[in-house]
Amino acid sequence: MTQDKIYDLIVVGAGPAGSAVALYAAKNGLSVLLLDKAKFPRDKICGDAISGKSMMVLRELDLLEGAKKLPSAYIDSVVFGSPTFKTVQIPLRANEKKGLPPGLVIRREVFDGFLFEKAAALVDTVKEQFEVQELMYEDGRVYGVTGKDLNSGQIMSFRGKLTIGADGFNSVVARSTGCFDNDAEHWVVALRQYYKNVKGLNSQVELHYLDEVQPGYLWIFPADNGWANVGVGMLQSTLKKRRINLKKILKDAIESPVFRDRFSEAEPMEEPRGWNLPVGSMHRKNHGNGFLLLGDAAGLIDPFTGEGIGNALFSAKVAAQTVKEAVEANDFSTSFLSRYDRNLWNELGDELALSSKLQRIGRNRFLLNLVINKASRNKEVRQIISGMMADEVPKTKLANPMFYVRLLFS
Repeated sequence: MTQDKIYDLIVVGAGPAGSAVALYAAKNGLSVLLLDKAKFPRDKICGDAISGKSMMVLRELDLLEGAKKLPSAYIDSVVFGSPTFKTVQIPLRANEKKGLPPGLVIRREVFDGFLFEKAAALVDTVKEQFEVQELMYEDGRVYGVTGKDLNSGQIMSFRGKLTIGADGFNSVVARSTGCFDNDAEHWVVALRQYYKNVKGLNSQVELHYLDEVQPGYLWIFPADNGWANVGVGMLQSTLKKRRINLKKILKDAIESPVFRDRFSEAEPMEEPRGWNLPVGSMHRKNHGNGFLLLGDAAGLIDPFTGEGIGNALFSAKVAAQTVKEAVEANDFSTSFLSRYDRNLWNELGDELALSSKLQRIGRNRFLLNLVINKASRNKEVRQIISGMMADEVPKTKLANPMFYVRLLFS
């Protein structure tokens, strides 16, 4: 059954990127259809960290104060742990200067439900539990979607001037338009497990580069209600080459001498759950005739930190401006929509390229030990790293070989 209404925008996927672009578009007076195959609230496997970039978008959407009231953990620093068990704590300063919390950890079931609820209240039509199965085309242009109502089993089609793929790493929009690219060198596989009663949780997120998880890291993030988000991540190419079992890696890490005591009274709240992260160490195709890709569907996850929510929300902001201009010009061609790619990568390209370099440095045990060990003893090095995280010192300094030469002989 094909619906008569032609929407300005069809958004496939109602996670952070999809809900945010729907909110922006609705505020711009555009008609929006928001689709998701899940029923909200729903969990999403993630590290759950909400960065400063995320909070700037939330403030622009008038949602920051509401988000700050959600069950969360307040974060004011990052702890890095070296393979030789040295640690250094780096304060997060930048956001406070901008009137924003330094950082929050909000479980995705809570955060995504909050964003979806706000978007659903503004857009023209919302359909949960609707699985998009294929795209509709008219004169070579994406002109809508066809899918199944998972409650009734009814096949339905919807028409729209522009279609947004915000449907995650396995995006049906990306696959249907030939944009899906599973290059093992640019995909990270991660495993998450929630715990209660992990000792030593404070207002900090922890990234530990243990030998057990090299070349990757173990994270321990505090969450609300005494929970902790614990996980490991590693390049897909490494997993395949070494035939690594991530569940065993996670178990070995938390049972290692470094963490055994902290987890001695911990209670797992779920089985380890895995997911894929297409990282922004490559520039993927993200637009075409009648469509745009956002967030994970566009492969915008930070290669170094694995954080994806901030770039997903930022891509929604850039996409919303592109959609507004396209509707005003009545031009949904590839050439017109290329401004989305251009504007997005003008803002994120250098950052993602640098994060790719830092990801490669993070695979080097010697350099990790050198930087973290020096920073643990040297206030100046800690200030340099803190300044880089606050964008007060160019991050390119950390990717410059001379930085490590200087550390080596200082």
